[in-house]
Amino acid sequence: MKSAKIYLDYNATTPVHEQVLEKMLPYFTQDFANPHSDHAFGWDASEALEQARKQVADLISAKSSEITFTSGATEAANLALFGFAKENMNKGQHIISCKTEHKAILETLNALEKDGYEISYVKVNCDGIVDMEHFQSLLRPDTSMVVLMLANNETGVIQNITKISELAHQNGSVVMSDITQAVGKINVDIKALEIDLAVFSSHKIYGPKGAGALYSSSKIDLARYMYGGNQENGIRPGTVNVPAMVGFGFAAEMARNELQETSDEMLLLRNDFEEQLQSLEDVQINAKDQDRLPNTVSFSVHNIDGDALYRRMNRIAISRGSACTSNVVAASHVLTAMGIEERLALATYRVSLGRTTTQQDLNLAFENIQTAINSTRKTSLV
Repeated sequence: MKSAKIYLDYNATTPVHEQVLEKMLPYFTQDFANPHSDHAFGWDASEALEQARKQVADLISAKSSEITFTSGATEAANLALFGFAKENMNKGQHIISCKTEHKAILETLNALEKDGYEISYVKVNCDGIVDMEHFQSLLRPDTSMVVLMLANNETGVIQNITKISELAHQNGSVVMSDITQAVGKINVDIKALEIDLAVFSSHKIYGPKGAGALYSSSKIDLARYMYGGNQENGIRPGTVNVPAMVGFGFAAEMARNELQETSDEMLLLRNDFEEQLQSLEDVQINAKDQDRLPNTVSFSVHNIDGDALYRRMNRIAISRGSACTSNVVAASHVLTAMGIEERLALATYRVSLGRTTTQQDLNLAFENIQTAINSTRKTSLV
């Protein structure tokens, strides 16, 4: 009999919750109308879409009018960054960000740099926390935007966005944040955090893939760079994917209602699991003493071949602290920005818990990790 495999990669994606799927199904075959059609069928679809918009807005304490539906956080980031840059060139062409951002942000910033924007990257310490002194030194009169994520997707580290926003606004700069990993895991009050632009996705909170949102404060103007219609505030033209957004909305409502209970349960499980991992020789928990997402563990194993170890952890689905492109494994840009040397970065892994993760799952995962480490070390000695 095959050993059971355990999914522990919920930061990558989550399954669509059964109740979310139930809410979506009628909008594929029964309530299928275009929400922009001016008749009773279209009005019903439009009403469902606006209900979903409110549910998503409520998750982050925003107004419905401040939510633009997209295909995901990546598209939302492109709409926000290019839209802001095009609309606000006269306010300065300097942007501050960080090397630990998601590639969706970093690659878009690279494109803006080619268009004449100057991008400065604030330093982080060994735990991935923004160096506030360095951040303040980077602020200039022509700094139009600060782009920093709320919670890191690899380490779970939560930045002090409130302080960052305060300093940025004192400078007259707009604050954009990737809140994708934070929503549904911690309370995100977009107004209290004083964030002006934010992006996030449905599939991280048990909603469908291909659905995301751009939050844009009512005081921010974004130029359009996509054309073909006036849907979604004129920023994102095209017929909206109603079933996906209905699913996104209901997933957001569920996440909001169950946030505290789910977060508390995952935090207890995570802490117990980290204690188990620390009982193993040469294992370190990254950013252990920092404020982190309650479901995320980043651990490194010293003095071992990271690739060989990963292949032996074959009973669990976890993420490597590295990126693989064209079959070439490279050290994670997040980890190297934190000062972790390449060999250790290649032996760093992310475990991310979900709402259905149990103590038994983590006990079995620990056994697999322990066995894999011992086996890899024995093989290397032969």
